[in-house]
Amino acid sequence: MDLSGLEPAAVWRHFSTLCRIPRPSRHEQAIRDELAAWAQARGLGAKVDETGNLILSKPATPGYENRPGVVLQGHLDMVCQKNAGSSHDFMHDSIRAELRDGWLVADDTTLGADNGIGVALALAALESDDVAHPALEVLLTLDEESGMSGAHGLKPDAVCGRLLINIDTEDWGEFYLGCAGGADVVVDAALEAAPVPAGHQALRIVVDGLRGGHSGVDIHLQRGNAIKLLLRVLQTLAAAGVDYRVATLEGGTARNALAREAQALIVLADGGVEALQAALARARDEIAEELGGVDDGFRLRLLPEPGVPSRVLSDEAGRRVLAALHVAPHGVRRMSQRVPGVVETSSNLGVLRVDAEHIHATLMVRSLLDAGTRELASEIVSLFSLAGMSAAVREPYPGWAPNPDSGLLTLFQTVYRREFGGDAAVKVIHAGLECGILTAIWPDMDMISFGPNIRGAHAPGERVEVASVAQAWRLLVAVLASIPPHPPSQA
Repeated sequence: MDLSGLEPAAVWRHFSTLCRIPRPSRHEQAIRDELAAWAQARGLGAKVDETGNLILSKPATPGYENRPGVVLQGHLDMVCQKNAGSSHDFMHDSIRAELRDGWLVADDTTLGADNGIGVALALAALESDDVAHPALEVLLTLDEESGMSGAHGLKPDAVCGRLLINIDTEDWGEFYLGCAGGADVVVDAALEAAPVPAGHQALRIVVDGLRGGHSGVDIHLQRGNAIKLLLRVLQTLAAAGVDYRVATLEGGTARNALAREAQALIVLADGGVEALQAALARARDEIAEELGGVDDGFRLRLLPEPGVPSRVLSDEAGRRVLAALHVAPHGVRRMSQRVPGVVETSSNLGVLRVDAEHIHATLMVRSLLDAGTRELASEIVSLFSLAGMSAAVREPYPGWAPNPDSGLLTLFQTVYRREFGGDAAVKVIHAGLECGILTAIWPDMDMISFGPNIRGAHAPGERVEVASVAQAWRLLVAVLASIPPHPPSQA
């Protein structure tokens, strides 16, 4: 992927490196080692902490030694999603994208602009000899997209700076001062299997063609979740008197992405196909009408299956699993009463794997209020407990409470007004920025988050606007040059 004609050249050169080297969550070592070697070759500081986070550093430029140090922060990993039929291997293949109408787009996979562009902006600032700045540190964490274990593992002495700029939001002209916290609810339980009755055939029901998206930022857009739609279809079949048994259920590949595809392998008594087809047709028409204008690519298909599985869920296990998953909360639970227009609490059924003997499901809960996260997660655990399945809350992380008196916000607004005219919007995001965890580690550190325009994060077709990357670079350079000196100490 040749991005050499794009400006700022250094930013796109670094982003090209991030696209070239695979970096799924929990597999960031190759890109981390590449960036550490790059920094060391240029005489920059480079260290890896106990958790595996990479911290790069550079002294202040002359005249900026008496100004508070700045930490530029982002994460190395990316969400790995691809369209059905794509042969892309995220563990080995480079990301491929093309320029289209001013945007860099990956059609069949995620692009990794979340958070590759933020990382590239930070590296370009570190590399440049023309950018005036205080002592500069670049903190690049691991595993942000699948658990934030990198941020959770940071020690208080990991960095020295007192101002932190997180470059991990996706709307140019907006500054973020707060974010949702969250937790995963993971269902893992044994199930009772039964032999397949004689005189049954196997069929596969597939839901696909959905847009997907970010389970926080896009949760309010009413896009379809393939897992929940499939469960709805299966319940509809039972209500219509279709006598089937479930062999497997699967859908979704990431807890923080809206599931775009799901499928069920069922067995059906010979002679029952006509009734099944009629019920599926009714369900297809109903759902397509509901999703019209939102998810027009929705498909519900019935496919033949060669061979018949040897075992399926027992009648009782099948009823319990389908009922619990069908009513499991998904979508917006509550809108914020403090921040108009922002989702306060939500849940996403992101990953489901069921066979005749076991269920694994992951629901991601988010809330601007830590109590909201705890309550909804507890509710989901109780639901599955009533259905005889164990569930546990894992990897909770705190939200980031806004600080309206932030001096860093004042500086950003002053510089933005000078460089671009007008004021940027100040926002709170229904997504899990690492700032919530970082604030707990460094409560006295002033923080802000911003970034260029990124659309479709966490889904194939993800894209980043080239012009807004140049604007983000211009703002970052101007802010670094405008950090005021420390106030004089008082005797």
